Amino acid sequence: HGRSIATLSATGNTKVQAGFGPLVEGFIRVPLNDIASLKAATEGNPNVVAVFFEAIQGEGGVNPMHMDYLRDVRKLCDERDWLLMIDEVQCGMGRTGKWFAHQWAGITPDVMPLAKGLGSGVPVGAVVAGPKAATIFAPGNHGSTFGGNPLAMRAGVETIRIMEEEGLLANAAAVGAHLKASLETALKAELASGTVKEVRGQGLMIGIDLSKPCGALVQRALDAGLLISVTADTVVRLVPPLILSRAEADEIVAILCPLISALLKETA
Repeated sequence: HGRSIATLSATGNTKVQAGFGPLVEGFIRVPLNDIASLKAATEGNPNVVAVFFEAIQGEGGVNPMHMDYLRDVRKLCDERDWLLMIDEVQCGMGRTGKWFAHQWAGITPDVMPLAKGLGSGVPVGAVVAGPKAATIFAPGNHGSTFGGNPLAMRAGVETIRIMEEEGLLANAAAVGAHLKASLETALKAELASGTVKEVRGQGLMIGIDLSKPCGALVQRALDAGLLISVTADTVVRLVPPLILSRAEADEIVAILCPLISALLKETA
């Protein structure tokens, strides 16, 4: 969720936490898409004040939240007077085909961090808060040296304008669906054998989950002219620009899938 001491603590990734203790205590972690586990882990605990997650986990391996789960969590937060905080830094700003990934479930969070695509490369972040959370901070409680920088704010405004005028949400949905289907077709044999577990995600946020660690693919893809990342050791993460064309999506498949097939055939 970030690299501040509290967000490092919330993330629960020991690799990024190393060297930054002592961490903030009190975070409870539960299995993904399991409302029963969430209820059981928090039952009778007066210290729980919020539920915080990504609508599609990025660093965790491109794991989408189920729509029913998102709605169930929203209902639980309302019943227990908790804040629902949804991290849309990676999956928001049109990446899934809607402005924010949680909108596919028809819910509204109380707090929503944004960044990354918000400024089209200009450093900018934002926290959007609804009425339930907006009054918690009084003027002067929270700020940063460069918060509200005019250049960054203008970049955000222009990014939103261009996305609307050029129909980039619709493009992300359509080209993303094409890319996902093309990957599944190209990796049909590997999916059948189980060496590729799943191709998942939504819009232009796609994960290819392999049966073995695949960090070596990053350099191999770069050498072939393609920028990718690997997360959770075994997941190839694709988050291309929202202006991606179908032809460029086909080029991704043509470069990446042979590299995946070759890696899976290698023996340790």
